[in-house]
Amino acid sequence: MSDNQNSAVYFVDRHLNEGRGDKIVYQEAVELKRSMTYSQLAEGSDRVHGALSRLGIRREERAAMIVLDQIEFPQIFWGSIKAGVVPILLNTLLSASVYEAILRDSRAAILFVSAELLATVLPAFEHCPDLREIVVIGGDGYPSTLSWDAFMADAPAVPAVGACADEVAFWLYSSGSTGTPKGVRHVHGSLRATAETYGSEVLGIRETDTVFSVAKMFFAYGLGNAMTFPLSVGATTILLSARPTPDSVSAILEAYRPTVYCGVPTLYAALLHHWEKQGSHPQAPIRRCISAGEALPAEIGRKWKDIWEIDILDGVGSTEMLHIFLSNRDNNLHYGSSGIAVPGYELRLVDEAGADVAEGQVGELLVRGPSAAEGYWNQREKSRRTFEGEWTRTGDKYESLGEGRFVYCGRTDDMFKVSGIWVSPFEIEQALIAHPDVLEAAVVSKRDDEGLEKPKAFVVLKSGNVAADDLKEFVKSKIGKWKYPRWIEVVTELPKTATGKIQRFKLRDVA
Repeated sequence: MSDNQNSAVYFVDRHLNEGRGDKIVYQEAVELKRSMTYSQLAEGSDRVHGALSRLGIRREERAAMIVLDQIEFPQIFWGSIKAGVVPILLNTLLSASVYEAILRDSRAAILFVSAELLATVLPAFEHCPDLREIVVIGGDGYPSTLSWDAFMADAPAVPAVGACADEVAFWLYSSGSTGTPKGVRHVHGSLRATAETYGSEVLGIRETDTVFSVAKMFFAYGLGNAMTFPLSVGATTILLSARPTPDSVSAILEAYRPTVYCGVPTLYAALLHHWEKQGSHPQAPIRRCISAGEALPAEIGRKWKDIWEIDILDGVGSTEMLHIFLSNRDNNLHYGSSGIAVPGYELRLVDEAGADVAEGQVGELLVRGPSAAEGYWNQREKSRRTFEGEWTRTGDKYESLGEGRFVYCGRTDDMFKVSGIWVSPFEIEQALIAHPDVLEAAVVSKRDDEGLEKPKAFVVLKSGNVAADDLKEFVKSKIGKWKYPRWIEVVTELPKTATGKIQRFKLRDVA
């Protein structure tokens, strides 16, 4: 193909011709502290291509990734794309049953997994007949798997296959209102589209920047922050494989001195509380801070500016749109709102009938832009309900304040976000009900002291007592470590309609 639009050519290989081969592209923090140059990323991803071909992984087959934020991650992602193999980025905090469901749904032919996560993932393997190869990154050898070193040993460096911009390049998985994972398929051109819209026009990413994103690369917000945007200009990214904490983030800000910090409201609040207790904060030349994943409470933005003398640009994105399409900007910022449309995107608010709503009224937000997903994998009805021609339904309720500015009002259903990731109350309820001592359960969102949404559970016990902490740990083991209810209240009965449906709005009033 004379005009190869394979996204790896633009984001990786181009930098060698432009003289950035010896520049650091990724720097690991805290743990291994390894680094990688642009030329090493190009060669490593070429060798991943060669290794996949050597194993017989064919073009358009899927490569699942349950990989921490470490230098192998971009090599696998771009190497798979170079091979025409479709990488699937999976949340590293899920349970074995969810991994099994996703691996079976996607029919992944190969799985890459960090050694630290292998014990959690192992139970899923035996029920995934399409999974032919398992590559473990780090650690010693494990039965029926291939180590990363063995996978890469003597692998030929094979350049990117030809691809067009509209060809599916990778998948992300997004949970729906029932908690059922949905494979979201994105094309090559969408990566560059987000870089040329939000990355260039709002974030203002520069070649001289050092970027640190606490949002992990396995979901859309972190993928743009730590991969797409820095690679679009030849910048450097700091990687943290562990869970970000106020201590670890503070240490990274002090030691690695990033110029761009990409956070989420939960951690912004935790950092402010941590520094207030300490009476000091780290020193770093941060020139840009952004936030997404859930609405940023205005007070957090104001407190942050008091310390750093720069604003947090709060924005809204989605897995289906790949990154932020609605955001505050440097010259147009209003805390408590989600901002205005990112250049290149159009927004509408509609009522239940699909008609545009007037200014000052609440409607569902629809977005049109160049990074919309091709659709959901094997879920035609959900695709048709979400992707309406050029418009994508967000499932969010907003109010227009005029002059193109929008303020978040809530979900169209009972979904809410915890630490920037969607949570289904139904999924948590089912996990609670699976406990032998729980008769009924209902979950709603409750705001903590920082104004951030977390799950609260109301449970009816069969008999006797069970410790709240035991129920929390039970939920963690069932559906994921971040979804557990932060508060559990035991009640004698749940409010219901005459037909037996739980009246969650009454519980929300209590919460």
